[in-house]
Amino acid sequence: MVATIVAGDMQLFLFKWNIGIRTINSLGCIGQIMLECFCKKSTINESESCRSDELANITFENPLAVDESLSHIDTQGLFSGNHKDYKDGRNPELVFNAMDMLLRDSLERLKNLRESLVIFGANSPSGACFGIQESCFKSQLPAQVSLIRTLAMSGKVGVALQLQKEMLRHSVVVDAVTYNHLINGLCKMGKLLQATSLFKEMFEVGCYPTCVTYNTLIKGYCENGNVDEALRLVKSMVRHNGIRPNRITCNILVHALCDTGLLEDARRLLIEILKEQEELNIITSTILIDGYGKHYKMNQAVKCWNDMIGKGIQVDIVAYNALIKGFCMAGEMKLAFGCFSKMCKHGFSPDRVTYNTLISGFCKEGKVEEACELVSRMSLVGIAPDTISYKMVIQGLCRQDEIFKAVEFLNEMLEVSMIPAALVWNVLIYGFGKVGKLQSALVIRDQMLKFGVEPNIFTYNTLIFAYIKNGNIDEALQLRRDMMLEGIFPDVVTYNLLIYGACHSDRIQIALHLHHEMLKRGCNPDIITYTELIQGYCIKGMTQEVEDCFREMMRNDVVLDHVPYQILIKYYCKVGELVKALKLYHEISEMGFVCRPSTYFSLSKKLEKSGFVEEAAEVCTHLSTLE
Repeated sequence: MVATIVAGDMQLFLFKWNIGIRTINSLGCIGQIMLECFCKKSTINESESCRSDELANITFENPLAVDESLSHIDTQGLFSGNHKDYKDGRNPELVFNAMDMLLRDSLERLKNLRESLVIFGANSPSGACFGIQESCFKSQLPAQVSLIRTLAMSGKVGVALQLQKEMLRHSVVVDAVTYNHLINGLCKMGKLLQATSLFKEMFEVGCYPTCVTYNTLIKGYCENGNVDEALRLVKSMVRHNGIRPNRITCNILVHALCDTGLLEDARRLLIEILKEQEELNIITSTILIDGYGKHYKMNQAVKCWNDMIGKGIQVDIVAYNALIKGFCMAGEMKLAFGCFSKMCKHGFSPDRVTYNTLISGFCKEGKVEEACELVSRMSLVGIAPDTISYKMVIQGLCRQDEIFKAVEFLNEMLEVSMIPAALVWNVLIYGFGKVGKLQSALVIRDQMLKFGVEPNIFTYNTLIFAYIKNGNIDEALQLRRDMMLEGIFPDVVTYNLLIYGACHSDRIQIALHLHHEMLKRGCNPDIITYTELIQGYCIKGMTQEVEDCFREMMRNDVVLDHVPYQILIKYYCKVGELVKALKLYHEISEMGFVCRPSTYFSLSKKLEKSGFVEEAAEVCTHLSTLE
């Protein structure tokens, strides 16, 4: 590479190298490798030439002599397969391979940097080094402004800001539209402090913000969750600048306030801004209706709808969808379907969003037949069900153990070349495993692989569940090994399933080994892990291990429930440790947990037989209050 550099261009090359030395130094060891290459091959002492400014000052009295020395580099030998360097015996091919890898990794970054520098340099008014004179700068002002806007819109906000600052140094102020582009670009990047600084700069240079400027900054603050600052800006634009918020301002603020649950604040703000001189437009009303629906305040949503109709605002399909969604979330499926029918009656054609909203609502309410009918109706009216439609129906059918009907919908998807995501396959595998159809679950797994869908941790967990449900703990353990070979590591659900299977298969040592393994891997046990271990120890009658496991659970601050206490109380009653059982009963009562009635009944009987009459009466009284 060095041999190809002509002698007359060497000084120019080193000058450019000096300009870009900071960029090359940022690439880590590439700069050092290149520096070493130039120093060794051009007879420059490395120790004397480590600074970039010294390299730039080198002159050549006899360029031809330099060229001759460079021409002696044996390029054929460098790329021969087994050639060694004559000084240190290293293989130059390895050095070039390393350089090639580093340069490949940095190529895209250098490309982007070069593009930005070229854009800025070609449009900078700073002098002859960029080939543009001050006299012709102002004549290029429209092109400069257009370039800043283009850069800001394409995400190159940093370069756009550099160009804008350069123009400002030459007393050229861009217009408000250009500032709006810059502020919008910064807000999209989440750099609100820099956007606010640019906003303040507009006042300093005499380019006053417009309503669009305020809306852009208000939206930026709202999207970053700082609604208070957005409201402060609204008050500022009215009081200090005489700019009246428009409907876009209202829509931005109402949407943000509804998302934070401040629905009444949103409505009051809307009335205050509009001063009741303008009617609510359809967008603002739809945002309010959607906000009320998300927070289950359908009375207010209906009132807002009626107000909108009363003011003569023409509703659209989006507003109907927002109202239907609110009824579905509230579980009012009759009202939702009534709104759907009214929508059709008034000449609006429901879209895919409308159908999916109703399908979701019916499935959540357990009315899967109605959801299936809606999927069929979609096809009849010319709206093809999408993956969301099928996913909701398949999940609903699996929850009701109608697995084979769910498979029919899966086959419908596959017939139209619609490959479902792993979630749908996992739901079917889990459904077959829950009803004990292990072979059917494996068939779904094989079909999943056939269509190129990679199993994930949930796939393996559902298969492990299916094996354990059928009592095949060995196959479940083999699946654990298989998933680890695929680079998928068990989570707490995997370990809980395997520990449960091992304990109920009378293989407590395997359960203990799994417990130690999950601790070693940094997978923290939860209440289910300890409950299964305590259950396994109780089955084996290992009292000491039971108490050690319970103490470990309490020491690790696990979120507790009544189940381990219930198991221990029954176990202590069985082995005659009534004092310990009574102590646990008092503990669980103080924590406010409630066990099954059978637990209290067993405890009271054992206490009564052992002569603890008062304690037995206390437990019976507690049991009667629960009934």
